[in-house]
Amino acid sequence: MIPGGGQPNMQQLLQQAQKMQQDLANAQEELARTEVDGQAGGGLVRATVTGAGELRALKIDPKAVDPEAGPVEETVETLADLIVAAVQAANENAQTLQQQKLGPLAQGLGGAGGSGIPGLPF
Repeated sequence: MIPGGGQPNMQQLLQQAQKMQQDLANAQEELARTEVDGQAGGGLVRATVTGAGELRALKIDPKAVDPEAGPVEETVETLADLIVAAVQAANENAQTLQQQKLGPLAQGLGGAGGSGIPGLPF
């Protein structure tokens, strides 16, 4: 409902929707440029992803591939586990960044899927 019982100014509502859409696009572009890290094994494996979740880099400390540590199969399995854990940690950090950047915009759009604009169901 509109305070005072008047009709909404459609031009103003459209301008507000366009601004929110542009703000969202800008935030998404910023996320795609921003890199975040995750690590596993005390830093033996480090993964870098963008704020949008794209894997950009993977660094493996040579100590993670110690041939003296045991059978090769175990070393490879441990290394694979460390890589998965580092990428997961980086993606969790990217999700946190997404929430920080996009959360306020989602609230401006009415929270859980609503536009916050009267008469619009999205």
